[in-house]
Amino acid sequence: MNAPHRNHTRQLRLGNVLIGGGAPVVVQSMTNTDTRDATATLEQIQKLCDAGCEVVRLAVPDEKAASALKTIADRSPVPLVADIHFDYRLALAALDAGLKGLRINPGNIGGEGPVDNLAAAARANGAVIRVGVNSGSVEKDLLERFGGPTPEALVESALSHVRMLEKRGFYDIKVSLKSSSVTDTIAAYRLMAERADYPLHLGVTEAGTPMRGTVKSAVGLGLLLFEGIGDTIRVSLTADPVREVAVAWEILRAVGLRSRGPEIVSCPTCGRTEIDLIGMAEKVEEYVQSHPAAAASRLKIAVMGCVVNGPGEAREADIGLAGGRDKGVIFRKGKVLRSVNGQDALLAAFLEELDKLLTQSN
Repeated sequence: MNAPHRNHTRQLRLGNVLIGGGAPVVVQSMTNTDTRDATATLEQIQKLCDAGCEVVRLAVPDEKAASALKTIADRSPVPLVADIHFDYRLALAALDAGLKGLRINPGNIGGEGPVDNLAAAARANGAVIRVGVNSGSVEKDLLERFGGPTPEALVESALSHVRMLEKRGFYDIKVSLKSSSVTDTIAAYRLMAERADYPLHLGVTEAGTPMRGTVKSAVGLGLLLFEGIGDTIRVSLTADPVREVAVAWEILRAVGLRSRGPEIVSCPTCGRTEIDLIGMAEKVEEYVQSHPAAAASRLKIAVMGCVVNGPGEAREADIGLAGGRDKGVIFRKGKVLRSVNGQDALLAAFLEELDKLLTQSN
């Protein structure tokens, strides 16, 4: 599949990560540790980085959290963004600590003076400011004007905050417009893409538990990305944030923009299936996720439940297995390599062959 056309946006630099202007779509997540606990937060940042996260956002609710930022920033393997609400002094502290990104709305941090100070400090530190509007944070006058947190209200709110920074000559801005409604999210980003050329950070807020949140994010973010809209993404799940990163990468793979690690395909079970296909597919996926060479691999791996049709149906796979009642086969590009008796022996033999291939491909 050809990669979709990308909308041209301004290019920003967040630490060592390029955003917009044709740069690859960046995967982002957010810690759910107490930022005041630098050790726990750094441990989670490392796990997110290992999973493929490229930018991490941190909540900075008070001065104690702000005081931990320098320790965290000095040891973080990826650029960090401080999430600030209302108190601009926390944003200044984050910049002093070395963070290169802020998520803040200039209109709610205390007036013209604080915005002047914030814009000047961000410019001096080479930092990026994300203007982040959620459906729950739209100003009352816009809610009355548009009859609620409509896509138009979200865009007008974001643009009003953007103008406050532009007025001060600050343009290293990216924008997000998040709603728990997938359709409103899509409409808001489409409208924003027509109104401004700032990089857009995509997300569906309050998306929900893993199953529902994955579906909502895949539909909303996937459609926008396929239309060329979006420069960074976060999948918001009520789950371990490491899981958010995995889903984000699969969305990027599905729309043909980026890939990380092997692609695993497997058939749905049916009445012809005579092995524990679900269990075997899960074990193969777990093995791949833990393999040190997997992240750099672009292999296609197939786990099929029918010896008769499996190798042919998955002929594009670099390696695959297909099982029957008494024996299974291991195949590459549709051609059988080995026949193995017994389900446990089949899985063990397959993982052995897969290890060889992953190691060679690295």
